[in-house]
Amino acid sequence: MLTDLPLRKIIHVDMDAFYASVEQMDYPELKGKPIAVGGSGKRGVISAASYEARKFGVKSAMAGNLAAKLCPDLIFVRPHFERYAEISKKIRNIFYDYTDLVEPLSLDEAYLDVTKNKKGNPSASIIAKEIRERIFNEVGLTASAGISINKFIAKVASDYNKPNGQKTVNPEEVIQFLEQLDIRKFYGVGKVTAEKMYQKGIFTGLDLKQKSIKFLDENFGKSGRYYYYVVRGIHNSEVKPNRIRKSLAAERTFSENLSSEIFMLEKLEHIAEEVSRRLSKSKVAGKTVTLKIKYSDFTLHTRSKTLPYYISDKHIILDTAKDLLYQEKLSNSVRLLGISLSNLNTETKKILEQKSVSVQLKFGF
Repeated sequence: MLTDLPLRKIIHVDMDAFYASVEQMDYPELKGKPIAVGGSGKRGVISAASYEARKFGVKSAMAGNLAAKLCPDLIFVRPHFERYAEISKKIRNIFYDYTDLVEPLSLDEAYLDVTKNKKGNPSASIIAKEIRERIFNEVGLTASAGISINKFIAKVASDYNKPNGQKTVNPEEVIQFLEQLDIRKFYGVGKVTAEKMYQKGIFTGLDLKQKSIKFLDENFGKSGRYYYYVVRGIHNSEVKPNRIRKSLAAERTFSENLSSEIFMLEKLEHIAEEVSRRLSKSKVAGKTVTLKIKYSDFTLHTRSKTLPYYISDKHIILDTAKDLLYQEKLSNSVRLLGISLSNLNTETKKILEQKSVSVQLKFGF
């Protein structure tokens, strides 16, 4: 029962088309026009699309040439990640005016726990509205927000009235909200999983709720238990203000497919150098090197090796990646290579566990 759970007041803030909106803000001539942040070449990939472009079906992770076909007037813009990070920091500082319990998911979204907040305001909905107004007035961008009793529902709700809107799901509304929800709207249900659920007769939250935990475990593996509980409004994950980085990576997509390991060595050197630079900037090191290989037929393979000591040096990373490259014969020509370092020394640091505090149903969302 929901009444037995530690209920919180959680806000999920999600910036609207963040990268594209920053570009339109910085370059007024782009306002109101369909733009895509990312590469326009045949190997280019879209990082973000403005809402004007989305009307044509353009979206993030789409190939640039396909986006151009869908929207002939599409304007491609080179990404400015340092600028996005600068704006993100300003937005995050606004969050900290209300609570220290802020868990960033990326540059453009974060969870906030405002159960107890610095303003002493009992209404999470009013706080969310005020935060969105401040982002608009002080930064110049719009944001959407979801407000509810846990992170899962808040994230789902933030997409409900996009762009520039918010949705509150009060404790007494949670079950009905989830039962009526299209299964594709469930956070954690991707395109492939949604198709599988359709085949099993699961189209809405109510359909999902009628399946036993045994059925979900058998058909969806480790995720089955997650689906079983979230559709009942049960998601006890706390907002973690000190999220620990689990890995660090860099990758490159090539303009032409590479067919020999010899041609890949120079590419790997640049990638290893970028990984090393990011490790140095983050002041971390790791033990497990993973080589990512995407073939021309889009199949993806990974190979990993764990060293007995922490590394961050470019040359050691590169040598390990080379060993992994030659570990097996390539099965096809290669369009992408990536190197990641995991098993980081950040994971050895002691993290203080916050105890859950049960909050009664007098929430006033």
